[in-house]
Amino acid sequence: MIDTHTHLYSDQFDEDRSEMIQRALDKGVEKFFLPAIDSETHEKMLLLESGYPGKIFSMMGLHPCSVKPESWEYELQLVKNYLDQRDFVAIGEIGIDLYWDKSTLDIQIKAFEQQIDWAIEKDIPIVIHSRESFDETFEVLERKKHPKLRGIFHCFSGNLEQANQAIDLNFVLGIGGVVTFKNGKIDQFLNQIPLDKIVLETDSPYLAPVPFRGKRNESSYVELVAGKLVDIYKKDFSEIDRITTENALKLFRI
Repeated sequence: MIDTHTHLYSDQFDEDRSEMIQRALDKGVEKFFLPAIDSETHEKMLLLESGYPGKIFSMMGLHPCSVKPESWEYELQLVKNYLDQRDFVAIGEIGIDLYWDKSTLDIQIKAFEQQIDWAIEKDIPIVIHSRESFDETFEVLERKKHPKLRGIFHCFSGNLEQANQAIDLNFVLGIGGVVTFKNGKIDQFLNQIPLDKIVLETDSPYLAPVPFRGKRNESSYVELVAGKLVDIYKKDFSEIDRITTENALKLFRI
């Protein structure tokens, strides 16, 4: 299994990080992909990556919730500096979040578009955070459409039409704990989405799957997400594991 989206560097893991990672490895999670947030966590993320070569892979990017009027241009320059210094598996997590702050939409779009341009230039995928902003996100993606533009709709929680729209734009869907929620809704149509358009994720320490909902999430719980896909797709666990792993490796070109 591969956890395509996990914040292993989060302060919530400071007391037991190595044990938590080992639990995931013991469960069969082979690789972990870490999304960037902003300058407050870049170094912590990169240090963690260096301790697990071939297992942990960093992305680079500016999270939409960290796009602030007073600092977003400075933060974007830091992202560019990192991208110029070394290779990253993806640019993420980036996108538009209108749940927390609608007033920054214009600069969120500018930051999103700039980072898309860098991803196209470097021919690496993007990992999209889209919360209460599907229409705005799709508008940007349509405007920036390019043969090299590809990636993951992280924590996908839209409807079937939006899922197909994302796939048509050359994206796969990141499926995590929400698929196990009674009110998550995506389990009602996910079997209409080809399994080769799905990757697994946890978004640890957030959005823990049932039966741990409301508690701290961790990467070993990706097994529970895969288990839910077994029910949805009526396939063996090994088949779900194999296909979603292949999807992630193909996307990230690892």
